[in-house]
Amino acid sequence: MSNQIKVEVASICQVAPTIREFTLEAIDDELYPFSPGAHVVVEMPSAKKIYKNAYSLLSDPADTNRYRIAVRLQETSRGGSIYMHEQVKVGDQLLISPPSNLFSPFWLAKKHLMLAGGVGVTPFMSYIPEMLRRNTDFELHYMYRSLQTGAYKNELSEQLGDKYFGYDSDRHTRCDVTELLSQQPLGTHIYICGPESLIQAVEEAAQTLGLPASVIHSEEFAAPKPGMPFIAEIKSSGQQVEVSAEDSLLEALEASDISVPNLCRGGVCGQCVCTVEEGDIDHRDQYLSDDEKAAGNAIMPCVSRAAGERLVLDI
Repeated sequence: MSNQIKVEVASICQVAPTIREFTLEAIDDELYPFSPGAHVVVEMPSAKKIYKNAYSLLSDPADTNRYRIAVRLQETSRGGSIYMHEQVKVGDQLLISPPSNLFSPFWLAKKHLMLAGGVGVTPFMSYIPEMLRRNTDFELHYMYRSLQTGAYKNELSEQLGDKYFGYDSDRHTRCDVTELLSQQPLGTHIYICGPESLIQAVEEAAQTLGLPASVIHSEEFAAPKPGMPFIAEIKSSGQQVEVSAEDSLLEALEASDISVPNLCRGGVCGQCVCTVEEGDIDHRDQYLSDDEKAAGNAIMPCVSRAAGERLVLDI
């Protein structure tokens, strides 16, 4: 990835049982400005491979002296979150991408309704300072399990007062999403960040209530799921790239020195789309439309895979 920034880990803080916060400061150059909802991609050179994961910036966008990210230790980690939790120490140096934003607030909204699940609260940590400065109407509804997540819940409750609503499923408090959405005034925009199940529940509730899709915004940085190994052939050169069960197609291409533009590495942004000349595709992204997936001539290699033994890519 071009224009990488070399940063030093200035501090590490355990902010929930499974979540650690990392404060990153630039070593050679100044950090780039960013907007609420932005993320960076962190490069993690483990002994096995180089992992690249996207993490939301939870800093105040007005403060570019440092970046703060939070990483949850995933139960089914492929190695990235384990690396951050077990290998990274204060004083270590890392490479990160410049900030990108796929989840910016719609500032013309009459009201902003934020729904966070677990570590999905992180992009909203950068929303809130700017919303307070603009004196906008907003609410944060934060769903978590206190035995695992729930980072920042106390400080958010104190800071936001009646704008904050917490739901701890370990204490049997849950959010009725349909009821919540039904109470919102016209002109409300809804932002969801968290597990796929939360995003689906909110989207289904919104559809049931007749809310337009244009007011629903979501973000989920899903790690690529494993699958059967396959071969990716590069049409222009005939090069054969072996994709293991654990690696994504994007990772395998990069390991073979084949550069593919990318931003989110989670099947959301569409930057890494590749043309498929031959082979069946196991689509796992959130970017391509149903019609585009049915056409079978495009793949998001960051998360999607071959549905058979071979793909031919026109790249």
